[in-house]
Amino acid sequence: MGGSPGGVEILSRRLVRPESSSSPDRMPSEPEVIHLTPWDLRLITVDHIQKGILLPKPRAGGAAQVIDNLASSFARALDLFYPLAGRLTASEVTDGVSTPSFVISLCCNNEGAEFVHAMASGVTVRDITASLYIPSVVWSLFPLNRLLSVDAVVDSLPVLAAQVTELEDGIFIAMSLNHGVADGTAFWRFFNTWSEINRSSGGSEGYELSTPLPMVDRWFLDTCPVPIPLPFGKLEDIVLRPEYTPVRECFFHFSAESIKKLKTKANAEMAGTATATISSLQSLLAHIWRAVCRARQLAPHLETVYRLAIGCRGRVKGIPQEYMGNAVTLGTAESTVGDVLDKGLGWAAWLLNRVVASFDEAQVMGDLASWAREPKLAHARPSRNPAYAVTGSSPRFDVYGNDFGWGGPVAVRSGAGNKLDGKVTVYEGRGGGGSMALEVCLSPEALARLIADEEFMEAVTVGAA
Repeated sequence: MGGSPGGVEILSRRLVRPESSSSPDRMPSEPEVIHLTPWDLRLITVDHIQKGILLPKPRAGGAAQVIDNLASSFARALDLFYPLAGRLTASEVTDGVSTPSFVISLCCNNEGAEFVHAMASGVTVRDITASLYIPSVVWSLFPLNRLLSVDAVVDSLPVLAAQVTELEDGIFIAMSLNHGVADGTAFWRFFNTWSEINRSSGGSEGYELSTPLPMVDRWFLDTCPVPIPLPFGKLEDIVLRPEYTPVRECFFHFSAESIKKLKTKANAEMAGTATATISSLQSLLAHIWRAVCRARQLAPHLETVYRLAIGCRGRVKGIPQEYMGNAVTLGTAESTVGDVLDKGLGWAAWLLNRVVASFDEAQVMGDLASWAREPKLAHARPSRNPAYAVTGSSPRFDVYGNDFGWGGPVAVRSGAGNKLDGKVTVYEGRGGGGSMALEVCLSPEALARLIADEEFMEAVTVGAA
């Protein structure tokens, strides 16, 4: 046993391997090598995806039985998502390259994903949900903290880890997934599958799964080399440790009614100018964009940049919703701070609307082809632009449907991964029906001003989990 920061004690660690007995035709008989795409490789140098749900305490069965059931259902979910039980490997390339290069691949060798059982004595559900501010103990509820995805290659670490932490009156189930292997869509599909298996079977056999099977094969352009050589002398050359600046986080809920008002206002302000309807999400993100500019007390002439994650499933031919790899690109809205604040909610929302509407499949294809010729890796580091913000995740992800058999989630939270000043994570709202939530990460001073901003807070439902 060993302790960890935040009063969370690690009780046990184990490697969980897929239980191939549930679908013997699913897993390859010999280790399969999955080569990574440009979408995968560019994210190999950032932190893991870290999301977790807060659940009520199980009413029936002892803690040991609950943990064993969760480990068993985790193994059965891995059976369906078997690449997540593999390991990332690197090999030197000597043929056909003019500079020293290496290839990173995912070897489906079933070494296993990590399953951690922990205890947070004295920590209650209310400790996590009562305040707008997210307490520091939350980061300790996640495994693989502060590790880059490439660390899995260097140290032969699991690409997926789960941590189940017992609280005084609840249970927190968290996962950390290597971002070089999969994106948020695949992350939540695994979570949904895991919870459904546990809910339907209590960890035993005989369940019928309603979620579709993942597509594990990677999608490449016809002109893309497979595998893609990375033109670096050695693996360590691509490791760049982030310089994390002090930040704090808050969790804000927005009711369906509140979001409807924002959407109505945005579209009314752009009536006669906008050629398409501004969405609920675009209206909400414009609301936070403007509020963050105010909270940072930025000069009007500064250029402000808002980056959006745009999913490519359904937008790029050949990539189905069940695709298990990364399939996300980034869109960028730019303006001066003065225009974002002075021209109103509708104008800022319209800028975001145009970013999404300008998605061009041919341009995405061109970017992928260009990346394969000249790889450029992403690095999580503070932006040099003090007016920068970026939104990840999606309100379409099924968070609150993750009932493991004793009640749905009370709340969702994320870990320390990629927590930089200006990071905004969007979720579906707990109440459904069009409600949403934002997890906002800013400098402590700016976040305090955001909470004191009456215009922003007027749209927030205070007191929700």
